[in-house]
Amino acid sequence: MSVNQNQVVKETENIILAPAEWVNNYADFLYKYAVVRVNDDEIAKDLLQETFFSALKGISNFKGESSERTWLVAILKHKIIDHYRNASRMRSKSITNESTEDEFFEKGNGHWNRENRPTEFSSVSNELQEKEFALILKKCIKKMPALWSAVFTLKHIDEEETDYILQEMKISSANFWVIIHRSKLNLRACLQKNWL
Repeated sequence: MSVNQNQVVKETENIILAPAEWVNNYADFLYKYAVVRVNDDEIAKDLLQETFFSALKGISNFKGESSERTWLVAILKHKIIDHYRNASRMRSKSITNESTEDEFFEKGNGHWNRENRPTEFSSVSNELQEKEFALILKKCIKKMPALWSAVFTLKHIDEEETDYILQEMKISSANFWVIIHRSKLNLRACLQKNWL
């Protein structure tokens, strides 16, 4: 087996890794992956650096059961989850604030207020509108509390299983569903204000 100076061979498993080529091969993909999930260019760059650093530190743990890219994405996913976990700890605002729900529902019966009833979004037909909508959606997600944003992104963008999210974010099932509900209300209000 021929190996160049930029490659690492794991002697016991006969696996070749090329850490020197990770940036060229995977940085763009991983950066885009991170930006979509954290909605912040600088944070995405930091998470990408942390991902490469962790991969270098943990190179001996790579078992070769997946591609380098898949392995790096898994590391990045954990970095993103850690980022949101830390951000939600630092945030002093409590998610138990009921005032958000009071704005949308009638007291006592839980039905939608007339002015806040769900309406059909107009179909987004052209590319310019889609880009504008994506930008507004990104801004709306960024305005949410860190924990809400993380849980919503994991559930509806990454399409992760609920049990996985509960375990990774260390939240209860009841808290998860409250966060999802309030995130949707928050997004709906933000989109109606900024998009419709």
